[in-house]
Amino acid sequence: MYRAFREVGRAVRNIVLLRYLSDPVLREQISRATNKAEAYNGFTEWLHFGSHGYLRSCDPELQEKAIKFLDAVASSVIFSTTIDMTEQLRQMATEGWTILGENLTVISPHRCDDVLRFGDYDTTTLHIPPGTYDAAFAPHQP
Repeated sequence: MYRAFREVGRAVRNIVLLRYLSDPVLREQISRATNKAEAYNGFTEWLHFGSHGYLRSCDPELQEKAIKFLDAVASSVIFSTTIDMTEQLRQMATEGWTILGENLTVISPHRCDDVLRFGDYDTTTLHIPPGTYDAAFAPHQP
């Protein structure tokens, strides 16, 4: 049974490799997905400034906690950056700038240049809910 499944796995792997080599659209999709994952991994590595990103403990439970905490921090930073980018795009739209969908596809919320990893953060306004979404100020897609 093991040998049969091994051979089926090899056949499936070869079929996928042949499809990958012969289909440029598939290669582009895989490259795009890989680049997104690598951008996120590089961003979380940049955020994980303690111990140069290495997990210090060999305890699986502590490692899981550290990874979950890093994911929560990364998600929070990405969310905050996305809100800032959206506000800037809305401001540009109200000023008369034309915002095209293809231009939005090249910007990323995995930005490091505006994030203060060691800065002072004001938490006194966290209880204030954000304003309601107004579709009139949303960037339009062509």
